[in-house]
Amino acid sequence: MATDKYDQAIAELSKLLSEKAELQGVAAAKVKQLTAELQSAAQGFDPVGRVKTGFAHFRTEKYEKNPDLYGQLAKGQSPKFMVFACSDSRVCPSHVLDFQPGEAFMVRNIANMVPPYDKVENIVVIGHSCCGGIKGLMSIPDDGATSSDFIEHWVNICAPAKSKIKTEHSSLSFEEQCHNCEKEAVNVSLGNLLTYPFVREAVVKKTLVLKGAHYDFVKGSFELWDLDFKIFPCLTV
Repeated sequence: MATDKYDQAIAELSKLLSEKAELQGVAAAKVKQLTAELQSAAQGFDPVGRVKTGFAHFRTEKYEKNPDLYGQLAKGQSPKFMVFACSDSRVCPSHVLDFQPGEAFMVRNIANMVPPYDKVENIVVIGHSCCGGIKGLMSIPDDGATSSDFIEHWVNICAPAKSKIKTEHSSLSFEEQCHNCEKEAVNVSLGNLLTYPFVREAVVKKTLVLKGAHYDFVKGSFELWDLDFKIFPCLTV
């Protein structure tokens, strides 16, 4: 059945290629993508094939269509942002904020933590909804006892965020506390950034701006705030 659909789709797209030459590049890319998807469905997931088709799509649709950009990047880079974000596969800053290559340094780790020295003009720490790292932090016993698990030791960097949420929002449900902690942990990380001498000096001189952010992929919204924790209007999509 998958083979029948494959043959039919290829035939239709091949016809489109012959009738409209101006669509050749796009249609050819679609043919390759569809081929990979149907073969994957029929044969099971092929990790090597996925990487190959992913790079082929990048090369034809992005790299080869932007020679000036990649030619300039070959000479050097001058990103305006440094973004701290979670390593969660559902949250990709370049995808969410449409950053192009060369625009931002990306630092991704569990629960977008900044532990307590590239000069850039803006540093953004982005938290996100349904964060497993924050849920892990909020689940650590209040007596401070932790296992030998690496993640627990890592997320404890933002233990002050957990303590604040537990104290100020004790009446909220666990899920609501986690949601609030997702944002408060960003504030803790912003504070930790100020423990780096060059960061603190640059902020004082106003040559560097620190911002916190929260991406809610359930609601499709994005919040941004300054170091003084003044929330900007929500950038709801």
